[in-house]
Amino acid sequence: MIPGGGQPNMQQLLQQAQKMQQDLAVAQEELAATEVEGQAGGGLVKATVTGSGELRALAIDPKAVDPETADSLQELGETLADLIVAAVQAANDNAQQLQQQKLGPLAQGLGGMPGLPF
Repeated sequence: MIPGGGQPNMQQLLQQAQKMQQDLAVAQEELAATEVEGQAGGGLVKATVTGSGELRALAIDPKAVDPETADSLQELGETLADLIVAAVQAANDNAQQLQQQKLGPLAQGLGGMPGLPF
């Protein structure tokens, strides 16, 4: 190799890999600490998940469980279940977007290594 130019040596590659690993660990910690929300039914049900996808909270507006708005309790339960699933899915979609923002640049730095979750 030519001093001051050419290909990086093994030591430089190892240092770069260690830095990327540290950056990835920091980004993952930030994701685990960041909360994002998803909602369904015009905000009747709201789900909060971490950036890593862990469900942290679920808020249900009393209007979502008003028996006067359903023909039966079974229909009410099915509607509520659908709203909860939709809110959690929306929150997880937002978490995935956050993951891409935080981890995407690191994946590019790693050359888009296969097996990484983004």
